[in-house]
Amino acid sequence: MDLHAAAKRAFAERIEQNPYPGRGLALGRAASGDAWLAVYWIMGRSENSRNRRFVADGGTLRTEPVDASRLADPSLVIYEAMLELPGVTLVSNGDQTRTLHDAIAAGGRFEDALASREREPDAPHYTPRISGMLDLRGAAPALALSILRASDADPAQTDRTSFRPAPPPPGFALGLTTYEGDGDPLPSFRGDPLWLPLEGGAEQVLDRYWDALDRANRIALAVKRIPAEGGPSALLVRNRYA
Repeated sequence: MDLHAAAKRAFAERIEQNPYPGRGLALGRAASGDAWLAVYWIMGRSENSRNRRFVADGGTLRTEPVDASRLADPSLVIYEAMLELPGVTLVSNGDQTRTLHDAIAAGGRFEDALASREREPDAPHYTPRISGMLDLRGAAPALALSILRASDADPAQTDRTSFRPAPPPPGFALGLTTYEGDGDPLPSFRGDPLWLPLEGGAEQVLDRYWDALDRANRIALAVKRIPAEGGPSALLVRNRYA
C-alpha cells in the first residue's frame, strides 16, 4: 500500500473537497518522529453549533460558547474534547472523553468504557460518537479508535466499531470524521479509519488542516504535540471566533 498516495487522496476527498466532514480527529506521529500529534476539529451549520470556540487549559481541550446568552442547548456542544493521564492522550467529539478518562484512570479498558455510551440522540442525524486514544505506557505505543453509530436497521440501537491499528509511521495519522459529507440527514462515517498526512511540525499541521476545512463551516481546530520521549504536551488552537 502506498501510504503517501492513500493519505493524499483521503485528505483531498474527505477533507479539502468535502463541505461537511463534521467533527474529526486524527492520531499519528509527527514527520520528525520526535513527537506524537493529536488533531481535533469542529464544524457547524446551526447557530448553536457555530457559537463555540476551543479553550486550552494545560493538557485539556474544551469547548465553550462564544456568546453564552445565545447558547440554546449545551448538552452536545459543550464538552472536554481532549484529556490526558500519565502516558495516555484521549480525544473525542463529546462528553465521552470524560467517560474514557475516568474509566482508564480506574484501570478500565477503552472499549469497555465506551460500551456504556450510545450514538448522539440528535435525530434525524444521530451523529456518531468518535473517540481515540494514544497509549504510551507500554513498551510500544498503542492506538485505539472507536465509532458509535446508529444502526441501519433501528436508529434507536447503536453499532459499536473499535479499531486497534498498528501505530502509524512518522508523517502519518489515522483518523475518523463524524460524517461522510453534507446532507439532510447527514450521512454517518463508514469504513476503516482514514490515512491522513502529518507533514511538518504541529504549526504546519494546524495551518494545513485549517486551510483545508470548508471556510463556511469550520469553527475550531486544535493540534496537541506529545513528546515521544516524555515531557509535557503542548496544545495549539485556532478559532473562527475569538
